[in-house]
Amino acid sequence: MRRLPAPSALPALLLALTVSLTALLLYGGAPAARAADNGEWSVEPTASGLGKRPYFYLTAEPGTTVTDKVTVSNKTSGPLSFLLYAADAYNTERDGGFAVRTLKEPQRGVGAWAKPEREKVTVPAHGSVTVPYTLTIPENAEPGDHPGALVALDERIARGSGGSVAVGIQRAVGARVYLRVNGPTMPALTVEDIAYEPDRPLVPGTGESSALISYTLHNRGNITLNPKVALRAEGLFGRTLLARDLTKIPSELLPRQRIRLTERWAGAPQLDWGEVRLTARARDVRESAAVSFLALPWVVAAVVLAAGAGAVGWLRMRHVRRRRVTLGT
Repeated sequence: MRRLPAPSALPALLLALTVSLTALLLYGGAPAARAADNGEWSVEPTASGLGKRPYFYLTAEPGTTVTDKVTVSNKTSGPLSFLLYAADAYNTERDGGFAVRTLKEPQRGVGAWAKPEREKVTVPAHGSVTVPYTLTIPENAEPGDHPGALVALDERIARGSGGSVAVGIQRAVGARVYLRVNGPTMPALTVEDIAYEPDRPLVPGTGESSALISYTLHNRGNITLNPKVALRAEGLFGRTLLARDLTKIPSELLPRQRIRLTERWAGAPQLDWGEVRLTARARDVRESAAVSFLALPWVVAAVVLAAGAGAVGWLRMRHVRRRRVTLGT
């Protein structure tokens, strides 16, 4: 959901237009093989041949044109009007969910290449409307995957609460488009910017400890990947402290997308020195990265620092005394 800032000239209670892309934000797990549906209307590829298609799966050469049809169905007891548009897809920063650009955002792939025959449709109660569209692939289109969606944006603006601000909400439902432009494919995946943030008691053994491990998964290639990530932590002398496969990974990491993910390590060491390593794999790609950690409670650190400072002071005093003795002789 996106909230646009209101002009300062408007009163404290104002209407900001937001867009909720229902059924386009799918978190975790593989996408369900069904039409995009929010209970009031649905958007899906027009049935042909033996049955329905959950999504548009298209393959094309650069410089060619593909034609297809999309069906918008109204499940309510009154007519509904929609704006039809094509949009590029991306992974959300929060958890890597599948999302699409809004109508006013710049489009560079499917969102720029696909054009519905009608930009506005009114669907009767309990009825449906089928609209042809044309997908024109540029001559210089990059080979690989170009995910997107065909979106039906409800023209109605519903009022919602945004704290002290009245908020207008527009809802949209879209049918996914999985387009592959023929040519060389290059899977590439990296693990970047690993951070280790401990949360432990001041005195070892007086409470529970944990650590938050954050990292970035970056699909640097031109095809969609289904990544798997393994976490391994080793302590002093190579002792294995933790080894597990992570589950909070998006089922689809789209080309050229990077997402920031976190993993909580309950029972992280309170006093140790080691390394956390993350290994990501997808298809024939396997990459890993690591970060070192020093588990040293503040009380222990203070004692060590105090002891160190005392030792330094004693050495200085000893040096001064020796110097005085030397000068005196």
